[in-house]
Amino acid sequence: MIPNKESQNVEFKQGWHDDYLKWICGFANAGGGSLFVGINDERKVCGLNNSRQLMEEIPSKTRDLMGVTVAVNLMNETGNDYIEIITPEYNTPISLRGRYYYRSGSTNVELTGNALTDFLMRKFGKAWDDVCEISFAPELIDNQTIETFKRLALDRLPGVLAEKDPKILLQKLNLIKNGKLNRAAILIFGAEPQKYFRQAHIRIGKFASDVDIISSDLIVGNLFQQIDQAMNILKTKYLTSAITYEGIHRREKLEYPYQALREAILNAIIHRDYLTTSATQIRIFIDKLIIINEGALPHEIKVEDLKVTHLSKPRNMLLADVFYKAGFIESWGRGTLKMIAECLHQNLPEPEFESKNHMFSVLFKKTDLKTDLKPDLKTDLKTDLKNYTFEDHILAIIAEDNRASIPIIAEKIGKGITTTKEYLNKLKTAGLLKRIGPAKGGHWQIIDRQKE
Repeated sequence: MIPNKESQNVEFKQGWHDDYLKWICGFANAGGGSLFVGINDERKVCGLNNSRQLMEEIPSKTRDLMGVTVAVNLMNETGNDYIEIITPEYNTPISLRGRYYYRSGSTNVELTGNALTDFLMRKFGKAWDDVCEISFAPELIDNQTIETFKRLALDRLPGVLAEKDPKILLQKLNLIKNGKLNRAAILIFGAEPQKYFRQAHIRIGKFASDVDIISSDLIVGNLFQQIDQAMNILKTKYLTSAITYEGIHRREKLEYPYQALREAILNAIIHRDYLTTSATQIRIFIDKLIIINEGALPHEIKVEDLKVTHLSKPRNMLLADVFYKAGFIESWGRGTLKMIAECLHQNLPEPEFESKNHMFSVLFKKTDLKTDLKPDLKTDLKTDLKNYTFEDHILAIIAEDNRASIPIIAEKIGKGITTTKEYLNKLKTAGLLKRIGPAKGGHWQIIDRQKE
């Protein structure tokens, strides 16, 4: 039976060319798959004039050139021959004429550079974070981070507080071998890991557009320090919080769910590919926030799997294990489900996940104000105001926090104080907004013009 479409494990080719041995190599390295020859991209059987010859030649070539044994099945539909070449997954790396190929989604890619190094290490049962370096000595460890970990890990490692020797603790965490620290130890507990891994940091930037950056920050230190610093700076500098009161209790709700952002950043620093030279990036726009890092999903997991219960397949096993023991993450692949639940609970769209070109990203979006405003307000904005986008965003900020100051609004929309005041005056002139009370201590009020 012909599959419905091309996928991770299926490829269609109208005819045979020896160059398609690359696809067989890619399947062998990435979970196996079937190559259908004699079928075009529209699933139409075109037929083969030399099907019998290919039945003999293809197995010989895959065996002689790659050491791969494939099953070649002759099929027929409405009098037209086609063949199915079934390639199993191989536990050892497979090359074709000294080059390595890998099936990623519905494309076949040649592995080079860091991607090839990472692939070969994994095929030989070695992860990047488990490699020990001669220059890494226990003196490079930050003892304060060790003590922080011990407090956090108390629930999952009940006796951890009694361990006074950091070296023994690191040995129990599989972070020391033969007296040498591995890469995971430096990343998690190192005093200055960027001396050894310059790419191991987080960049946060606020953008007015895809190319115009307003401000940025660089987050360094070990991974425990980075997660705390990143969340603190997001909360205090880049994102706003709506303030409400329940009786005498003050409540602050970040514009994106705190726990969802924290989970996404944790996933980024744990699962990223540290062989690359790119930092984890957090890009903040007027209406969205994107977290990006290098390191695509493992081939066993598809993007659509992230919205249901799925396997946990961490790229860096030791990093994931330490963060799990510290209580930061679960080991059951529930992180993405937690992000989704937190966003829905805050009446925001589900986060969008993308794995492409060895990159993984999480996109958080704000609720579309155009669908939330009353119809008369939407019409007024479109007809009365020239700069709809910025006024729209100002109303969204005030709807969340009606005591927001002009400097806060200016920072949020990415404009100066003077320009922000102009937008506010336009909203007032249009009869959509007014100020109640004094400049200090007062609040904004969004007006329904039909009721005025």
